[in-house]
Amino acid sequence: MSHFNKKRRQMLGSLSALSLSSLISETSNAADHAVAAKKPNIIFILADDLGYADLGVYGQTDFQTPQLDQLAKQGLRFTQAYANSAVCSATRFGLITGRYQYRLRGGLEEPIAGASDTIGLPPEHPTLPSLLKKQSYKTALFGKWHLGSLPKFSPLKSGYDVFFGNYGGAIDYFTHKTGVGPDAKDGLFEGEVPVNKVGYYTDLIADRAVAYVKQQSAAQPFFLSLHFTAPHWPWETQDDEAVSREIKSLFHLDGGSLETYGKMVVSLDTAIGRVLKSLDEQCLADNTIVIFTSDNGGERFSKTWPLSGQKTELLEGGIRVPAIVRWPAKIKPGQVSSQVAISMDWLPSLLAAAGGAPDPAYPSDGQNLLPVILGTQAAQPRSLYWRYKANKQKAVRSGDWKYLKIADNEFLFDVARDPRERANLAQKHPQIFTKLKQDWETWNAQMLPITKDVKTHAVDGKAQADRYRALQDE
Repeated sequence: MSHFNKKRRQMLGSLSALSLSSLISETSNAADHAVAAKKPNIIFILADDLGYADLGVYGQTDFQTPQLDQLAKQGLRFTQAYANSAVCSATRFGLITGRYQYRLRGGLEEPIAGASDTIGLPPEHPTLPSLLKKQSYKTALFGKWHLGSLPKFSPLKSGYDVFFGNYGGAIDYFTHKTGVGPDAKDGLFEGEVPVNKVGYYTDLIADRAVAYVKQQSAAQPFFLSLHFTAPHWPWETQDDEAVSREIKSLFHLDGGSLETYGKMVVSLDTAIGRVLKSLDEQCLADNTIVIFTSDNGGERFSKTWPLSGQKTELLEGGIRVPAIVRWPAKIKPGQVSSQVAISMDWLPSLLAAAGGAPDPAYPSDGQNLLPVILGTQAAQPRSLYWRYKANKQKAVRSGDWKYLKIADNEFLFDVARDPRERANLAQKHPQIFTKLKQDWETWNAQMLPITKDVKTHAVDGKAQADRYRALQDE
């Protein structure tokens, strides 16, 4: 063989190997995209302080919520879903980590109030968005973060690619500031940079969500956290910009009404409807899981019937929340489930739907409810635990039984038969009462202790007349 022919054969061999390598790489990339394309998109919608019965499908009759009612009809509605806490930031720890919030110092706060270099979600802790990113998901959060302040804590440090919203517990719906008066700080951020926007905050969040969905395709799955502040105070509807200039405090204790509250919820419902419509327009609705729930029970104007209690209390009205899930490709429409569920269940459940699993170094305290949601498994009894510093509250839900301690008063309820928590069965069933008390103590010993520096929040008689304390006879 001539020297020329030998070199020519070597060159052709090299080109063939290169072509084969390129073909394998392209085939591999195409396969990765094909696998990613089969994974469902996820939109997680979280309301703020929404009561259990504040949607038409849960019993609201004073105003209409057609978009969320339709969402429930198209999927599955839980009747016994709970929040991880009776207050906002604590639940958000449970939701994003899939674990009891009491395992982290920041999760002890009820809620996080003000800036801190130590109180927040540790950036190194696995989260729902960070674990979904490992499954090839794009991730975004629009709305309320409330898991720690800059510069140490941020959605961008905990698994989200994109963030637009507020870092703290509340901002004004029009000024977007964290307080009132000339010294109030800007509360609206694009990533980690403060920004100024004009508009009603509920609408601004929905605007960003619609724009984001319109950028997506079936080529890569996305996870969108849509965390509205509505219907949290201050009590401002879309027509109340003048009110935002008059209020003396964001707590707005001298404002609001049932009518105002209803309009805020209706605006929320309408905003969510726009996001769902954008899914349809992108032809993505069929393979998108949409979840709607609330971060805790209702506030002063909320409807929680037939439950009693409200935000900051471990009565059912303070922790039981609406929860809806739709996934047209997998979930049969028109379902109602009595499965007991809690915020931290969403992490293992959604990871299972995405083909992933919780980090083994941080096992979830939640339960993968995907088999129940898909109808391949019946509802399962389980035990859930809560505590709340204000009024020394403790609670256990075990099967249909609930042990409750609040302000040194102890109760045993059958919440399946008595969801309003009126019939105290502690003396009728002393063995169950004693067992649940001991179960709570055993569980509590595994959590971080509540110390004096832990902040808490309670609604007292000065803020709300029906939270008066009886005076002792003198």
